[in-house]
Amino acid sequence: MRTYELMTIHRPELAEAEARRESKVLERFLTEEGASVSDIDFWGKRRLAYEIDKAVEGYYTVLTFEGESNHVDRLNRALSLSDSVLRHKIIRPDIRPARRGNRPE
Repeated sequence: MRTYELMTIHRPELAEAEARRESKVLERFLTEEGASVSDIDFWGKRRLAYEIDKAVEGYYTVLTFEGESNHVDRLNRALSLSDSVLRHKIIRPDIRPARRGNRPE
């Protein structure tokens, strides 16, 4: 299993309790799929760097979990279809992108 981080931005129209509930739904989804969730960090309502679907703020959550690539695929599909999620991003924190312009010696 590999470690992943999921960041979601939920719509600002939700109440804070609803946004927290959505995070718990994601945790339950992953657990039922066989992944293990190690941490949920609810950041609360924050201003967006740029406007998304006419929204200028949203509820940020970072969820850390261990799973397989099929868990990521199912999660990505579910989040893409969700009406309450403005944006989401799934990364592997142990993988760092290569710097541009630097060649190995």
